[in-house]
Amino acid sequence: MNTTCRCLLCRVFIVTLMLSVMASAACRADKTRPNIILVMADDQGWGQTGYYNNPVLKTPHLDAMAANGLRFDRYYAAAPVCSPTRASVLTGRTNLRTGVLSHGYALRRQEKTIATALRNAGYATGHFGKWHLNGLRGPGVPVLAEDSHNPGVFGFDEWLSVTNFFDRDPIMSRDGQFVEFKGDSSEIIVSEALKFIDQQANAKKPFLAVIWYGTPHNPFMASEEDTRSFAHLDTESKDQHGELVAMDRSIGALRQGLKNFQIADDTLVWFTSDNGGLPKIKPSTVGGLRGFKGSLYEGGLRVPAIVEWPAHIKTPRATEFPAVAMDIFPTVADILGLPDSTMLLPQDGISLKGLFTNDWLRRKEPISFSCFGNSALLDNNYKLLQLSDKKNHTFELYDLATDPKETTNLYATRPEVAARMRELLESQNESIKSSLAGKDYPEGRVNDGEPEPRFWTEVDAYRPYFVEWQKRPEYASRLKTKAAK
Repeated sequence: MNTTCRCLLCRVFIVTLMLSVMASAACRADKTRPNIILVMADDQGWGQTGYYNNPVLKTPHLDAMAANGLRFDRYYAAAPVCSPTRASVLTGRTNLRTGVLSHGYALRRQEKTIATALRNAGYATGHFGKWHLNGLRGPGVPVLAEDSHNPGVFGFDEWLSVTNFFDRDPIMSRDGQFVEFKGDSSEIIVSEALKFIDQQANAKKPFLAVIWYGTPHNPFMASEEDTRSFAHLDTESKDQHGELVAMDRSIGALRQGLKNFQIADDTLVWFTSDNGGLPKIKPSTVGGLRGFKGSLYEGGLRVPAIVEWPAHIKTPRATEFPAVAMDIFPTVADILGLPDSTMLLPQDGISLKGLFTNDWLRRKEPISFSCFGNSALLDNNYKLLQLSDKKNHTFELYDLATDPKETTNLYATRPEVAARMRELLESQNESIKSSLAGKDYPEGRVNDGEPEPRFWTEVDAYRPYFVEWQKRPEYASRLKTKAAK
């Protein structure tokens, strides 16, 4: 073989080797870019799963997910009501920093969201279900295309969304176009999300899918079949449990869909609830904890949570490490290696990436909660509450390691712990006060144009639908009240 041929073969070999190395590197890089699915129930309490031995409710698909992933036994919503927790999931920040003081407040457009960060990183982004970050109250209606705070404004390429809770046979908004559906709301949004997921899987594009249920928020509307096992319960309890049966079935459809698309291993699915369970439902929604939705006691904040990611969480287990909704964005950013600039500072969450493979014993920074004028600080096993009325503050201190049901106030008997935690809480509240005033933003203030909470019946763009919507059970009472006024 002459020298020219040998050199040509050598060059071909080198090019082939380089292409092989590049392909291998690309393959490895794809492993660091898992698909992300964030799933959140609406008002599901900590005790409402089969894996926590609920006495009447079976959740085989959530149980299977927990058995195959990381189950959080001390996981907290960011607040005891829904909109604040949703704001914290998207931003990694406690709700007051984002301007979402309570339910029905709008997320400020100056906030940086996980959807925008992932879209900028090359991910397709989709939102499916309840939104409740556009400042509108009342039963969920389709989000208007011209809504200044629709999901698209916050980084979602595609959205099929309603303003608030929604039930069977919903009207939803697909990127601003109203669409009517038939069937259970949980199964509808998972089915629609799977269409989006299938499209991205075929295009080999990583995606973020946010699936926010309207279940099991009241009013409760379940099929006769799904309530059959609960015939011995009162009507509301029966129907609420029936909604959870359908929601669990939709979790099964989601997990099976990922397997069918052959992307289950490289997809991180994070399931949780937006706040604690509801009162008056039997059996108890909170598994024996104190308080319910709206309360800063454990029953109002502690919620079910599971992360399933087969390629990375290879040893399923449960953890007692205290985690919170604010941890989602920092965790995903850490997994993807996103720059710090993708998140607005200060961040209140932490990355839990290391917890997926190694158990942690103590959280280094405490978790703070604020809602309805009350505050709480959770520092591993100790929890301090500052409860306010019109005249003064009262404080309560609990050791959750020995008193998870918060029955014994230790504020007077452990003064050193109480003083330390009160100082931490006051410092955190001062930081949050600065954020609430807009000091975290480049402008140093909150921009004009952020809406105050109002009912959608006060929005002129919805007025043409009032006559038609009076026939719908979810809107009838509210529209009749509006007509009477």
